[in-house]
Amino acid sequence: MHTDTERCVRAVRSKDARFDGWFFTAVLTTGIYCRPSCPVVPPKAENMVFHPSAAACQQAGFRACKRCRPDTSPGSPEWNQRADAVARAMRLIADGVVDREGVTGLAARLGYSTRQVERQLLAELGAGPLALARAQRAQTARLLIETTDLPMAEIAFAAGFSSVRTFNDTVREVYALTPGGLRARAPKDTSRTTPGVLSLRLPFRAPLNPDNLFGHLAATAVPGVEEWLPHSPKGVGGTPIGAYRRTLRLPYGHGVVALTPHPDHIACRLTLGDPRDLTVAISRCRRLLDLDADPVAVDEQLRADPVLAPLVDKAPGRRVPRTVDADEFAVRAVLGQQVSTAAARTHAARLVTAHGTPVDDPEGGLTHLFPSPEALAGLDPETLAMPRTRRTTFTTLVRRLADGDLHLGADSDWPETRAKLLALPGFGPWTADVIAMRALGDPDAFLPTDLGIRRAARELGLPSTPAALTARAAAWRPWRAYAVQYLWATDSHPINFLPV
Repeated sequence: MHTDTERCVRAVRSKDARFDGWFFTAVLTTGIYCRPSCPVVPPKAENMVFHPSAAACQQAGFRACKRCRPDTSPGSPEWNQRADAVARAMRLIADGVVDREGVTGLAARLGYSTRQVERQLLAELGAGPLALARAQRAQTARLLIETTDLPMAEIAFAAGFSSVRTFNDTVREVYALTPGGLRARAPKDTSRTTPGVLSLRLPFRAPLNPDNLFGHLAATAVPGVEEWLPHSPKGVGGTPIGAYRRTLRLPYGHGVVALTPHPDHIACRLTLGDPRDLTVAISRCRRLLDLDADPVAVDEQLRADPVLAPLVDKAPGRRVPRTVDADEFAVRAVLGQQVSTAAARTHAARLVTAHGTPVDDPEGGLTHLFPSPEALAGLDPETLAMPRTRRTTFTTLVRRLADGDLHLGADSDWPETRAKLLALPGFGPWTADVIAMRALGDPDAFLPTDLGIRRAARELGLPSTPAALTARAAAWRPWRAYAVQYLWATDSHPINFLPV
């Protein structure tokens, strides 16, 4: 979008927050870059240039606006709706792969040479992988500086910098302030009394309907790994609301997160065993709640269908509830084949108790990390209370995941991975597509064989057979996963309602 100067100028002049994250405005006369919704008086059109990323602005010599804080914009929805190499690279960079494995590791995961990856990112984002990772490190550093009392040296290495000097230079260059100056400007939070707990605000593009998002997570929560706490500060609409909490398996340790919806942000409380996991934890929480989606574009296309229009108008902004761990969700999808939500939770809870990694949670009732594929690969199939054919499906899946023969993650190629899933014994279209939708993040995944979808289709006068419904849903592409959420919402199942 940044190449359409006229459209960008209109967005800046109207201070349209829908375009935050789509592009950044660099002002030639001040040397500052802003988000489109920056509250200051817009500069003259001839003094504005537009860049596709904050990293590109920084490489061009611009520093971040202290008023609108462009690094707190939602991420570009482009990377969540595409499966090409650039989109997969951006999802991996957000997951901290460059910091942990370098550009060589990033390229290896994508199956390209480092030169090809750098060329593609530079062409589309105006910055290479190192510059993009550097911009992300600067944002992580700012969060730690403003929300913790950690010494600056610890923050430097937790944010991924190789030295304190590089940390100081980058912060000064990006924010035009020293790290100490950033901390001095940060609002004092007198309520922060729990050591090691980070309180953050996760932005999103409005509207966001929390009902099916948090309702789904709460209704399917696995005891010990996830929970819904009814007591929490006031949330949506000023009414008392709870918090969804879960444990996180992270590269350097584990964490616990509590997420509460508010009208203009998601409140996020993170407890991390290692602060180096902050960037990854935030990225996975945003992915879990689909916070980088563009609900206006999604709803506009779905609303064009006269059958879906009333559903969209009634509760716009539905998101796709996703996951923080693709392997975990794949295992749970198999456990949920042809059984009720309650039965699937029971099966999963037994696995957690027997094979999960114990964790301490002083704030609630979380006890374990969900078992890794390696931990599940060695279990005795006879201990699984399920039909023999599904035991074979389960053991084959966890063995393939543990061996690395099947990879599920932010860098997965959606069509290729779906084909690999369908080749596994016991995997039909429903299992493969629900994994594609919620674990891989494919916004066009569709579930025409799902019982709830077929029931909704009959009630709305849509074709109810899978083939006919798939043909009818072609008009909803590339947002069929969001259409699934609106169709599910016609039912009275607990997944569709924010817990009371």
